[in-house]
Amino acid sequence: MDNFSKLIYNAVNKAKNAVIKIDVQKKKDGKLQPGGSGSGFIFSSDGLFLTNSHVIHGADKLTVTLLDGTREEGFVVGEDPDADLAVGKIYGGNFTPATLGDSSKLNIGQWVIAIGNPLGYQHSVTAGVVSALGRSLRTQSGRLIDSVIQSDAALNPGNSGGPMIDTSGEVVGVNTAIIARAQGLSFSIDIDLAKDIAGQLIRNGKVEKAFLGVLIQEIDLHPRLINFYKLESTRGLMVTKIEKDSPAFRADLLEGDIILQLDGEDITSSTDLFRKLSHEKVDKQVKLTIVRNYRTLKEVEVLPLKR
Repeated sequence: MDNFSKLIYNAVNKAKNAVIKIDVQKKKDGKLQPGGSGSGFIFSSDGLFLTNSHVIHGADKLTVTLLDGTREEGFVVGEDPDADLAVGKIYGGNFTPATLGDSSKLNIGQWVIAIGNPLGYQHSVTAGVVSALGRSLRTQSGRLIDSVIQSDAALNPGNSGGPMIDTSGEVVGVNTAIIARAQGLSFSIDIDLAKDIAGQLIRNGKVEKAFLGVLIQEIDLHPRLINFYKLESTRGLMVTKIEKDSPAFRADLLEGDIILQLDGEDITSSTDLFRKLSHEKVDKQVKLTIVRNYRTLKEVEVLPLKR
């Protein structure tokens, strides 16, 4: 086996025991009927697992299958449809959890590996490279998801909710979507955001956050921009689209603006923005420091709403 194959093989071996298949049943005319299937992964030894909200939403019964074929009944702890994330739990033993990594250390061009159950083929493995970081993605249901990793690792229906791992075997993303008719475009929610949301779901069963209504893209700032304004940060968030009738739409914010700070604190990633837009910011004026047209530094006031 060549060295690169060994790298992939070893990474998969570290994570594979945590990957699960989730079969959903929903009631129709009082009887349980198959309602689809997806993937997930266990992240605690007592059986807590992460998956997509769209995998388990509306389920009346969940059946979780482990790598060794063991089947357990699953229970929903909480879900956040806006981020397309959900936390569930299974009982029955001491489980082998996946190791959660740090998606802030990802780089474009880095190898990543997807594990899941596409089209019912259990524990399938695909590999690719990170194509972009910090994307915003609108799903087919209309949901807007931030902190998305774009890669060219092949995903298919059934991969949803499974882990995206790096070559050390640590989970860096939760696989969530493909774009129909597109070639080589797959998307995963970065694990740093997923950890924040999972914590809120475990504590409260729900997620409360403030909402601006922007699609964003993480970018590297041009050195001349950094030097001219004496910026400490080298990264920012470019506004690629503004939701109609959203707080951002009603404020003096334009597509193409680059967000640098929120209330004087640097924003270097979409996860930073999510963390700072906590429920405490709802209906309270916040100041965004932006660069417009790559030459004007200004502050914009926005009134976030509850999402």
